[in-house]
Amino acid sequence: MAAPGPCAGGPCCSRSGARQTLDEMDFERGIWSAALNGDLGRVKDLIQKAVDPSQPDLAGYTALHYASRNGHYAVCQFLLESGAKCDAQTRGGATALHRASYCGHTEIARLLLSHGSNPRLVDDDGMTSLHKVCPLRPSSTCSMLPRRVTWISAPFCCNTAQP
Repeated sequence: MAAPGPCAGGPCCSRSGARQTLDEMDFERGIWSAALNGDLGRVKDLIQKAVDPSQPDLAGYTALHYASRNGHYAVCQFLLESGAKCDAQTRGGATALHRASYCGHTEIARLLLSHGSNPRLVDDDGMTSLHKVCPLRPSSTCSMLPRRVTWISAPFCCNTAQP
């Protein structure tokens, strides 16, 4: 039997599979994907290999941004205990607290606040984390903050009265 010759691009050589860019591959292999998916074991492995828990991806998001947006409490807690900066801001100024608040993850918002997250930080739209949550869930996340902070941060939000 003769050795096969060069392929002429027939059906045996169709390459219709999905392709990833190098940046996408870096994201998938990095801490950001593990945090996004709630893969605590992989996040721990990456941190043990000296990955910076506050390293932003190419879009400017940290692992804490991804974990807080997707409601992965244990991952958020581990990242914070491993030194992740709770007030790291994206290019648009969003913090992990903005992301948790917008998505209604009250327990993660509490965790972030207990680690020193600043509820007064504003994003590029001039909005605090309270502004992000109030139109969606007026009584949940807003009610956990002291009334004074709520008033200072979002005076027209959360049905609060000035102290």
